[in-house]
Parts: sequence; C-alpha cells; structure tokens
Amino acid sequence: MNAQVIAPTSVQSKATVIFVCVLAALAGLMFGLDVGVISGATQFIQAEYNVSDHIIEWIVSSMMFGAAVGAVGAGWLSAHLGRKRSLVLGAALFVIGSLLSGGAWSPETLIAARVVLGLAIGIASFTAPLYLAEVAPEHIRGAMISTYQLMITIGIFVAFLSDTAFSYNGAWRWMLGVIAIPGVLFLFGVLFLPDSPRWLLMRGRRQEALDVLQRLRGDSEVVARETADIEEQLKTPQRGWHLFQENRNFRRSVWLGVLLQVMQQFTGMNVVMYYAPRIFKLMGYDTSAQMWFTALVGLTNVLATFIAIALIDRWGRKPILYTGFTVMTVGLGVVGAMMHNGIHDHGAQIFTVAMLLIFIVGFAMSAGPLIWALCSEIQPLKGRDFGIACSTFTNWGCNWVVGITFLTLLNGIGNANTFWLYAGLNAVFIVLTFWLVPETKGITLEQIERNLMSGKRLRDIGR
Repeated sequence: MNAQVIAPTSVQSKATVIFVCVLAALAGLMFGLDVGVISGATQFIQAEYNVSDHIIEWIVSSMMFGAAVGAVGAGWLSAHLGRKRSLVLGAALFVIGSLLSGGAWSPETLIAARVVLGLAIGIASFTAPLYLAEVAPEHIRGAMISTYQLMITIGIFVAFLSDTAFSYNGAWRWMLGVIAIPGVLFLFGVLFLPDSPRWLLMRGRRQEALDVLQRLRGDSEVVARETADIEEQLKTPQRGWHLFQENRNFRRSVWLGVLLQVMQQFTGMNVVMYYAPRIFKLMGYDTSAQMWFTALVGLTNVLATFIAIALIDRWGRKPILYTGFTVMTVGLGVVGAMMHNGIHDHGAQIFTVAMLLIFIVGFAMSAGPLIWALCSEIQPLKGRDFGIACSTFTNWGCNWVVGITFLTLLNGIGNANTFWLYAGLNAVFIVLTFWLVPETKGITLEQIERNLMSGKRLRDIGR
C-alpha cells in the first residue's frame, strides 16, 4: 500500500520539475527575444517615421532604461508579492509591451512601449533565476540556471531569424509584435506554478512550503532535510544596505560587482546585438545580407556559449576572461583597422565579418556568462541580495549608455575610431582582471566570504 502511495508522488514530482525546466527556458527565450528583436527593425522604423539616428538610439535604449528600473523594483516585488506573482506581473507587462510596440502610432509611443518591455525583462531577469534556484533539486540546479542563460542567447538568435523573415516585406510591426506569443505562453505557464518554498517559509507559511516541497521532491526525508537547511539559512537575515554602510570589506565586494558589470557592457557586445545590420551596412552589404549576417551573429553567440559551459570549471574564471578580453581586443581592433583603410572588395568584406564573429566568440565564451557567475560568488550571504541587485542595476544602466551612444559615436568620431575605442576598453579590462578579479574556481562561497571579510586583496579572496 505504501508503494502505491509513494510512486505517484515521485512521478508527479519529476513531471513538475520538468515543467519548471521548460518554463525556465521560456523565460530565457522571452528575455533574449526582447534583446534581439529591435536590431532588425530599426532601419524600417527610421524609414517609416523619418527620424534621426538620435531618436533611433532612444527607441533602442528605452528598453534598457525600463529594465534597470524593473531590476531595482524586482527585489522588493519578489520579497513581498512572491516569486510567482512577480513572474506573472513580468509576463503580463511583456505581452502588453510587445503588442504596444507592434501597434505603435508614433516614435514616442514606441519608446514608451519599450520601457514597458524593459520593466518586464528587469523583473523576469531578476526573479526567474532566483525562483529556479529555490525550486530546482540541488543536483540539477546549476544546469538549470546555465540552461536559462543559454536560452537567452537562443532567444536572441530566434529574434534575428524572425527579423530576417519579416525584413523582405519591411514588416517591422510584426517583428516587434510577434514576440507577444511566447509572452502569452509564459503568462499562462506561471499561473500554474507553485510558490517558492523558501519564500513561503520566509512568510511563515510552513505547511504550504512543506506541501510544495513534497510535490517537487517526492521524498519525505529529502523534504525534511531541505526545510531544515532553508530555515537555518533564514536565521541569517539580509541586511545589505546597513552592511554596506558599516563594513568596508562588503563595500569592496559590491563595488567589484559593479565594476564587473561595467566591464561586461563596455566590451561592445550589445552594440553588435542592437545595431548589427547598421554595422554590416558600414561594411558595404545590402539589406538582405545585413539581416542574414545578423542571424549568423546570433548563431555564433549561441554556439560559443557552450565553450564557457565546458571550460568554466576546468580552466577557471580568470584564464577564460584573459582569453576572452584578448580575443575581443584583437577582433574589434582589426574591424576598426579595416574600416579605417577601407573595405573595397568582397574578400575584405568577408574578412571583416569574420573578425567581428571572432569578437562575438570572445564575449560569449567569457564575459557573457562568467561575469554573472562572479557577481553572485563574491557577495557575502548577509548582503548577497543587495550586492546582486546593485550589479544587476549597473548592468542595465551601462547597457542603456551603450545603446544610446553608439550611433552618436559613429557620427561624431567616425566608424574606425568607435571600434578602436571599444577595442581599447577591452585591453584595459585585461589589466583590471589581473589586478582586481579573484579566481573562484573550486572555492566554497563560505571561504570566499571569510577571505573577503578578513581584508584580503580582492584578487586573493578566492585563495
């Protein structure tokens, strides 16, 4: 009789975990679609509305502004409304923003719609990984969060392919509006998810937390052990702002997290993500080639992410970052040189595209996924939420700066100098990695925290 009771519970728990995995992938796709979709639409928007490059910069970057605001508010929302309700809100905003973008009747409306989309992405990008970390079984937790990051790159690639298909008719409204479909699927999906057991325990709803864990784990002993672990962790309250004011060592880790996100964004990666067709136009390609090469950028980004997944726990963080920043410095430096000397024939065009793709590989294998990992690893437990919130806000803030300045730089200092500027920044990041970034491979979070709080140099806290 006992076997008959336990078996369905076990089957149900596995099915629930699989459902969460699928939903996590959809959340990542939603994020990636929103990041990638604007790239192919800008030239058609500019033609229809007859607006300047500066207005296009605002249309592109307004999403990042909204995401920065959403990321700041997501911590409060996830704590007070819960992870599930925050995801519902994010999905609803995503659908609204997508439909408004597709039906925008003016540049101002489109900017406002993309701010709404940004709010959705800011909430989802903070809450979805947090929810997954709290719901997933320990043995697949890392894989699920890594898959979520991978699905972001797949979402960007799918958006580029979709843009390419709609570009033949110049249908930019369909480019922007069609991403409401995964938003609707995500919205309906999260309505059926359980609340996070950790959040339920935080709110004093212990029996509900036990019921959720039983559904997810299917083993009473595992449930009891995990509940005890969560309750023990909750005895260490988050007091990030007070700790930031009082403790110099914690301030060091927060500022390092901020710097890491500045480094990631000013590699120039999102310049390519948002303005790829414009860049390929500078190389002399027509509209069709621009769109297909943009899709190739997305595919390269996806495939190169697997390099990071394979090497992060073999090589360590710093060797991969050294390699990535070096590759990016060379790639953009050569692209700048080609634009300076002039791209006069097909061979030169192909070579310049290849160097840009090499730059993409350098980012996707290093700063893309590794910066996020480091930002979570260097923060002590008592201030982890605050530290990660600061670095996430910085990511979107710098993302906004990059998006709103690229065309201005092209028009102001020229094509070659703009790419050389970003190449020079990547060279600086090699030095900053040496002086400030710790190697955290194979080191427990507790040991990193002890080293940080004892006053060790930042680059030594992983030793």
